[in-house]
Amino acid sequence: MNIPAQQPPTASPRSRPLAAVLALGSLALSGCAVIAVADMAASAALGVAGLAVDAAVGTARIGGKVIGKTADVVLGSDEVPAE
Repeated sequence: MNIPAQQPPTASPRSRPLAAVLALGSLALSGCAVIAVADMAASAALGVAGLAVDAAVGTARIGGKVIGKTADVVLGSDEVPAE
C-alpha cells in the first residue's frame, strides 16, 4: 500500500498582507497599552493629589471657623440675638 506524502500547508498570497497588518497592529497595540498604563498611573497620582488638596482646604475652612468663633468670643459679637 502506497500512502502519498502530505505537503505542509502554504500561505496563500492573500494572507501575507493580512499577516503583515496583524503584526504591525500588535506592535501598535503594545505601544497603546504602555500609554494607557502611564495614563492610568498619572490619573491616580492626580486623584491622590486632588484628595490631598481637598483635605487641606477642608482643614483650612474648619480652622477659619474656629478662629472666627474665638474672635467673636474674645472681641464680642456685633450680632443681635434673635428673640
